[in-house]
Amino acid sequence: MDKPQLIQLPKIQDIRGNLTFIQHPDHLPFEIKRVFWIYDVPGGETRGGHAYKKQHELIISLSGSFDVVITHPDGTLERFTLNRSYFALYVPSKHWRHMENFSTNSVSLHLCSDSFNEDDYVRELDSYLTQK
Repeated sequence: MDKPQLIQLPKIQDIRGNLTFIQHPDHLPFEIKRVFWIYDVPGGETRGGHAYKKQHELIISLSGSFDVVITHPDGTLERFTLNRSYFALYVPSKHWRHMENFSTNSVSLHLCSDSFNEDDYVRELDSYLTQK
């Protein structure tokens, strides 16, 4: 998987409530090394705004909705709206992304292929777009 794409996760429907799960290697192409979530984002704010050199990430909306805007290495943009907890967005390394349009009480869950490493981040968009 070398480009960002939506992955449909299993959805087990039950009158008592639905259940969705993720397991490696069936639903994601990496073992999980780090998990974080983003919540209580004030209206109009954006999150992210960086690329990873090596890390891969899976982003899921556990509650509410938000958009993930991908800037591809060639500068083209692609927008994904996440609003169902049984869809996940796979973002491979070397893809700039930011998140915007958070609904009230939204929660984004991030599953990562690596532990936090500041040296893995590209935090300047101009630098990202000029890397080869």
